[in-house]
Amino acid sequence: MPLTIVATESLRVGQPVVVDGGSPDGRYMAVFEDDGETGAFYAIDSDLEDANPIRDALHVYDVADVTDAHLPSTVEIGWSDDGLKVLLLINDHPHAAFDFARRQGWCQTGLPPGASASGWSAASRQWNEDVEALFD
Repeated sequence: MPLTIVATESLRVGQPVVVDGGSPDGRYMAVFEDDGETGAFYAIDSDLEDANPIRDALHVYDVADVTDAHLPSTVEIGWSDDGLKVLLLINDHPHAAFDFARRQGWCQTGLPPGASASGWSAASRQWNEDVEALFD
């Protein structure tokens, strides 16, 4: 499945940045944030008017644990053609993904454990080969 990159941004790990990328269908959005301490990836459903639009959040990294934080990096957000699956790439390496149809997220750290408050990611968040296959 081809991946359409909708957002690209330079990053210095630990320097606050927000990168957002909307789905081709316009309803969903994914946001990467480095708040200076932690990197996180968020799934957002903009059609939810009376509820928190953040459906799920995935841990990408702790700044203190990134050994090459001093080097520049590139963050990319890419969507599948159906607009339901999104992938976070840092330096061309997949770090996190959401499948909006399945209401499931995965990341390399597998964190946080357990389902989100919205009920997303009831299955394991741990990254596996099947996740990457969603984008082949």
